[in-house]
Amino acid sequence: MTDLSPETREWLAQTGFTVRDDKVWQEALTHGSVNAGNSGGRSNSDDEAKDYQRLEFLGDRVLGLSVASWLYNASGSQEGKLSQRLNVLVSGVTCARIARSIGIGGHIRLGKQAREDGGADSDNILGDVMEAVLGASFVDNGYDITRDVIYQLWDGELGGDAGKSKHPKSALQEWAAGNKRAMPNYEVVERSGPDHAARFTVEVSVNNVGGASATANSKGEAEKLAAKAFLEEFG
Repeated sequence: MTDLSPETREWLAQTGFTVRDDKVWQEALTHGSVNAGNSGGRSNSDDEAKDYQRLEFLGDRVLGLSVASWLYNASGSQEGKLSQRLNVLVSGVTCARIARSIGIGGHIRLGKQAREDGGADSDNILGDVMEAVLGASFVDNGYDITRDVIYQLWDGELGGDAGKSKHPKSALQEWAAGNKRAMPNYEVVERSGPDHAARFTVEVSVNNVGGASATANSKGEAEKLAAKAFLEEFG
């Protein structure tokens, strides 16, 4: 089935999207459980809608470029601060929040078990489908139109405080979550000096990304500086 329901078509229009090719939008709104449930795990047949994963991949990049461009034009901040805000604004958490605010959950095609398990209100699924819908818009209408819809939907987030002046450890944790990485690991690798004037060297690492270290008079301050150094190098 590749035709959108009248309700979904109306919802997309009200949200600001322009639908020309039903098939790509249906794909964006289809969870893998639909076809897995119908075909016993076999690959999609010609009459089955594909799931949203490929469009999610594309939409993630379109969202990132759109938000990065907005931040570049709206702020004179240095690269580190721009990256910090970008990572928060395009994170799965933010995408899920936007998706929930526009009622995307009621239009996701889910298999019976996934729906019974609460898939229509899962942050992971909502965030992924939000990106997939942006990917569908890009395929169906091009970058400029999709970018304008993103700016409309993300208006409150872009104009708010998301990602601004966060404690480096909090910012690094959000960066890791937004980039689907493991949580940061902090380790004291050296302690020197007498108790009344101790110096701590802490290394923070994110699996499969890298690490950074810093030294300070307290463990907490060293962790903060290490997180800041990590974001400046990898963020």
